[in-house]
Amino acid sequence: MRDALQLDNTSRALDLGCGPGTIAIPLSRLVGHVLAIDPSEAMLNQGQIRGAKASRDNIEWLRARAEDVSEALGTFNVVTMGQSFHWMDRAATLEMLDRIVTPDGGVALFHDAHPPVEENGWFKILCDVQNKYRQGRRGGHRRYEPFLFASAFSQLDGLSVTIRQELTAEDILGRAFSMSTCSREKLGAAGEEFAMHLSSALREWAPDGKFTEVAELVAVLARRPKT
Repeated sequence: MRDALQLDNTSRALDLGCGPGTIAIPLSRLVGHVLAIDPSEAMLNQGQIRGAKASRDNIEWLRARAEDVSEALGTFNVVTMGQSFHWMDRAATLEMLDRIVTPDGGVALFHDAHPPVEENGWFKILCDVQNKYRQGRRGGHRRYEPFLFASAFSQLDGLSVTIRQELTAEDILGRAFSMSTCSREKLGAAGEEFAMHLSSALREWAPDGKFTEVAELVAVLARRPKT
């Protein structure tokens, strides 16, 4: 993405639905400034803590919805969304982004997939426990290509890499709470019960506390067609 959009320390990025900074923090190493937006104050607080631990001082955290984005925020070379686009009014969001993304900029949508291999058994446990405690509505249809093809950003390029990495139970629990429908803010008093339930299930599956993740990380980069 960096190379395709020629991002550098003069570039500005907007991360919509930033959560606890999963994309905003690494993105801040590629650009001069990141504006990270999320409607959840708890998510933003976690992002600020994580950003400080990573010594990133070029991230601005703003509590707002995608529908609050306007030209008043300035222009951006890239707008990123990590599994948040399906929560938005997608057509209206893309219409607004056309007004604030620079002519040579783009929109990058990120997601991941976990193949059903034995090492990913912990992932099924995570999903099962999350489904029992999930709060709020689930996102709508996740396919975003029709919205992109109907927008100004109709040139689509896919980028992906498959990784294998070690995780701890703490990593998995943190990831669970980073999801909007299972955040500490949404779970409220049930948050501790959720954490205990998930931790217990993970310990039963891997008593040594060691987990391995195999995941395909995917980005769809949407740009305006070249004329």
